[in-house]
Amino acid sequence: MATTSTPVSAHPELSRELGTSHASAVVVGTIIGSGIFLVPAEMMQAVGSARLVYLAWIVGGLLSFFGALTYAELGAMKPEAGGEYVYVRDAYGPLAAFLYGWTWFVIAKPASIATVVVGFVRILGTFSVFSFFSANTISAPFTVTWGQIIAIGAAALISFLNYLGIKKAGEFQLVFTLLKIAIIIGIVLVCFSGVGHVAGRGWANFAGTFTGAKGGIAGFMAALVAALWAYDGWNDLNMVAGEVKEPGRSIPIALVAGVAIVAALYMLMNAGVQYVLPANAIAASPRPASDAVALVMGRLGAGIVSAGMALSMLVTLNGTVMSGARVPFAVARDGYFFHALAKVHPQFHTPSVAIAVQAVLSIFLLLLGANFRQLFSLAIFAEWLFYMIAGSTIFVFRRREQNAERPFRMPGYPVVPALFVAVAAALLAYTFKNDWPNSGYGLLVILAGIPVFLAFAAKRNRSARTTT
Repeated sequence: MATTSTPVSAHPELSRELGTSHASAVVVGTIIGSGIFLVPAEMMQAVGSARLVYLAWIVGGLLSFFGALTYAELGAMKPEAGGEYVYVRDAYGPLAAFLYGWTWFVIAKPASIATVVVGFVRILGTFSVFSFFSANTISAPFTVTWGQIIAIGAAALISFLNYLGIKKAGEFQLVFTLLKIAIIIGIVLVCFSGVGHVAGRGWANFAGTFTGAKGGIAGFMAALVAALWAYDGWNDLNMVAGEVKEPGRSIPIALVAGVAIVAALYMLMNAGVQYVLPANAIAASPRPASDAVALVMGRLGAGIVSAGMALSMLVTLNGTVMSGARVPFAVARDGYFFHALAKVHPQFHTPSVAIAVQAVLSIFLLLLGANFRQLFSLAIFAEWLFYMIAGSTIFVFRRREQNAERPFRMPGYPVVPALFVAVAAALLAYTFKNDWPNSGYGLLVILAGIPVFLAFAAKRNRSARTTT
């Protein structure tokens, strides 16, 4: 169990230094990445009307909220590093938990970090001062661009910040999440303001339609998946639950308030874009938010949105790095992975080795270039699979541990978690059907962890026998 911050000691532990505001910033800052700036186009292409786009946002927000309520009870009940790993371990045993940790450590988190920093660099590359990003800095024996170097630098810098202490990373998350929120609100105000003379701007746009939309149930599911992708990341807080002060109080507040804040910001942003751009323009735009502000304020407006997107992704990167390292740390602490990954820095009280190894894996993927995106596609199937499994553990604990202390009992049990698990299962099936090659490969990656688990389990058992 994590303890409060202590001086250098022979047996250092993680420190509980994240307050409620930091925890909320982890939720909000990690969720809001580039999605809200980009997915309005994808959603409009899928459903074809503002009404259905909003319905997808609302349904996606409710489902994410149901998931947050479920994880709020789990996190308050078991406030340990690793989050979902701990719930799956205690409910279904070490093998299932290891496969979760294996998938997150080997593919999901490193690929997620690589994806975020590549997006960050691409957004910076839209500014003329950074046009050199596409040029090669190394041409032999393999090609490395300046953009890759900057991406590697960003991943290394944020990893180093997290290495130096959870409090420093938490303060960074809080300050820049507040700035991110201010930028989004500013974009919305600009869209609704009387600044500029934009033909066609007004409430009539909300009644417009895009005739080329996919439509039907398939279209709505595509829009819902896009919305859920934009909402994704709220579960990251539970991975750092071992470093949250008063977790029984702070985790539920941060999850519930955080998802609610994000939903409100997403609705406002979408409304601002819709007010400026008609449905056809939104569907045709690769960057609807940037185009909307550019129409109102010119190139300066587009630059402000691009800067906001870059900042947003940097904050998301910090939350991703922070949460990701706690999973292999928890697995190793249980004796099912390399022991070094369970080490806590004696001065900074962070899982320093896990953070460093995670950074190295991410940098390796960045050096691969575009090929790592294939790995990220493999992880999408695993993500929904483990959402479903981790969410279902609440039923196990309610039945098996009826008298356990629960600082927070979610409202709406058992309907709310049942809906969350059912939707996760439906989206799992949808993902498998629509991207079955990558989903199949993702399943193979998960199953590849079984022999690795058996090897570490045998080693753990031998160690236990020699110490008795």
